[in-house]
Amino acid sequence: MHKRTMTITVACILAFCFALVTTDVSVAKNMGAAELTLTTKKAKKPSVFPHKAHQDQFPCAECHHTKNANGSKGPYVEGQEGKCESCHNKEMANKKLASFKNAAHANCKECHKKMKKEGKKAPTKCTGCHVKKKK
Repeated sequence: MHKRTMTITVACILAFCFALVTTDVSVAKNMGAAELTLTTKKAKKPSVFPHKAHQDQFPCAECHHTKNANGSKGPYVEGQEGKCESCHNKEMANKKLASFKNAAHANCKECHKKMKKEGKKAPTKCTGCHVKKKK
């Protein structure tokens, strides 16, 4: 009887593992929305950000990071993705990055210009990210 129970248990575990692998289920990773509208209180034109398209091309650490104890930029840690404004605000010592807008512009524009130089497609003009709303 014990041998039969063990066989059934092993078979169930194998079936469960097979189902996870073949269905590509990921319960641990929250990838966020496929598309985000990035805006601030003062924004004249929000940016529509294709998050999924960026995830497909780049590792999360390319854009996301943490904050070290001394306030400097720290390494990306999965699961610790917070709102950019929690650090990039008027309290930040580096005034060039002391807002979400400034931080996003610094990060995104730098990357887009680099990609353009490499011959890759990336918007480098304001209207490439800040698309006018259709009326």
